[in-house]
Amino acid sequence: MEKKQLTSQSENALQTYFDQIKGIPLLSFEEELELSKRIQQGDDAARNRLIEANLRLVVKIARSYMTSDMPFMDIIQEGNLGLMHAAEKYDHKKQVRFSTYACWWIRQSITRSLTNKRRAIRLPHRKELLLKRIQRAYHSLSQTLMHKPTSNDLAIEIGIPVEEIEFILRMTSSLISLDMDAGTDESITVADLQEDFTYSPERAFMKKSSRLETIRFLNRLKDREKSILLDRYQLNGGERPTLKSIGDKMGISTETVRQIELRALKKMQPHAEELKTCMYLEAI
Repeated sequence: MEKKQLTSQSENALQTYFDQIKGIPLLSFEEELELSKRIQQGDDAARNRLIEANLRLVVKIARSYMTSDMPFMDIIQEGNLGLMHAAEKYDHKKQVRFSTYACWWIRQSITRSLTNKRRAIRLPHRKELLLKRIQRAYHSLSQTLMHKPTSNDLAIEIGIPVEEIEFILRMTSSLISLDMDAGTDESITVADLQEDFTYSPERAFMKKSSRLETIRFLNRLKDREKSILLDRYQLNGGERPTLKSIGDKMGISTETVRQIELRALKKMQPHAEELKTCMYLEAI
């Protein structure tokens, strides 16, 4: 009875919070830039306005991390800490929407907190290594696919049976959610009020730059870096290959392919302005 009462109280607190934030007006891009200028001048009221207008974004992102390891309201609060940090670092000169920039800090704050409070059980070393591979693949695919990958997506990417992935996640109560439909919880009505920003800045970079400009830049990279990005971002057309399939073709390991891809993406950062992109690449 006591447990049910606590659950009911938690649900009531959540709904009260959703009701409070859903009426806060959103900001236009121009308003975000103006608030950023004022924040850099030490205006606390501007900082609070920018934060409050994006509380719904935190709820939207937090839903992807719902887990038995931590109450949902605590996950939201951790995301809010990331939002506050993003508001302090946001630079209007970058000419990018605040939500695009803030989502990285929100996710980082949530995942760091969840990692600190993770499961008490200890996996065998081989399973621990596999879990880390699953987590890396999950975050990589969620960025490049621009939606949450399924267990089947992960299995194809890593090259292991889907049953093994699902078994590992069940064992560990992992941070990774394999639920493709983030909108199944009808009680959290406020989360659908703002767009989901799950893609990464580097993915938006590849999409927003014209193909000719992108190819021109890729010609500056080393041959393997260029080849991997052409394949991974489908600039040559066709289906998106897995890290493993690229590695097999090039005669290198999956991990080596991943490292080369990340290194090549980092090289984009200094050229973002030159290529007239609007994405802030600090999150790479």
